[in-house]
Amino acid sequence: MDDLSPSDLKTILHSKRANIYYLQYCRVLVNGGRVEYVTDEGKKSLYWNIPIANTTTVLLGTGTSVTQAAMRELAKAGVLVGFCGGGGTPLFSANEVDVDVAWFSPQSEYRPTEYMQAWVQMWFNDDLRLMAAKALQLSRLNRIEGEWNKRAIKEAGFLIEPTMLASMLEKSRTNIKVALDTNTLLTEEARLTKALFKLAVNTVGYGGFTRAKRGTGTDPANRFLDHGNYLAYGLGATATWVLGLPHGLAVLHGKTRRGGLVFDAADLVKDAAILPQAFLSAMRGDDEQEFRRNCVESLTRSESLDFMIDTLKDIATTIGQGGKAKP
Repeated sequence: MDDLSPSDLKTILHSKRANIYYLQYCRVLVNGGRVEYVTDEGKKSLYWNIPIANTTTVLLGTGTSVTQAAMRELAKAGVLVGFCGGGGTPLFSANEVDVDVAWFSPQSEYRPTEYMQAWVQMWFNDDLRLMAAKALQLSRLNRIEGEWNKRAIKEAGFLIEPTMLASMLEKSRTNIKVALDTNTLLTEEARLTKALFKLAVNTVGYGGFTRAKRGTGTDPANRFLDHGNYLAYGLGATATWVLGLPHGLAVLHGKTRRGGLVFDAADLVKDAAILPQAFLSAMRGDDEQEFRRNCVESLTRSESLDFMIDTLKDIATTIGQGGKAKP
């Protein structure tokens, strides 16, 4: 039987793939036709396989290198590769980057163009672009409500008060629907996130908490939030690449980020999946590897990439044609 090449295995849809890898202090190379990462233990080199046909994103952190042959095979399998700082948080510079990570998108001339064409029709119209931003934010709220009320998260110890959450989300929905511009939407997004932090802190009994971004926080919750958010950014970059949407065509964060559409997509799942896990792991005393494993399991179990892709597709094909996206 002939060996299968990575291109033969691309029939696994990105939305159905199971893995996000964060690697550090290792080398990524091709060994025996497989993409593997190599770690050194004393005088021994240990080789670990990366199932590229079932992988969406590989984040390469501190002390990593990748060979040209490995990048070729990863690209064939449609895997996005990102260089980032330690722990998955942004310490990388000296190159033009998207969302503070150097994203290397697989080269492909056969991705769909229909969504990009519809997105552009919407993007150059101020009113439609605002409508798309509102649709993203309303989808984000629906996602939070659905995920925070699931049985699994309650069994893990995240026992929120449902009526309090419902009241917060309903207030935010009202504010989003009457917003006149994206600045108002961004202000509302920040207000709700701050309220969700407070609710999470009270729910798990975390104590005092102040959000400090980009690795400046000294407490575990802040570090986990940074780390987990970059997993969401990896999925966001994957979702936009799969649909052929340029990262610069953001509807909400475009004024401040060249890769703003990745931020827009990641926002759909960050508060829903990453935020509660960050506080649960901080309270349990998890290390970064345990936290990352729980985040990846949560993102996979909740089909977060599927949700991102479907939401962006819906906005492109409805608002891009002058209609309204589903709330």
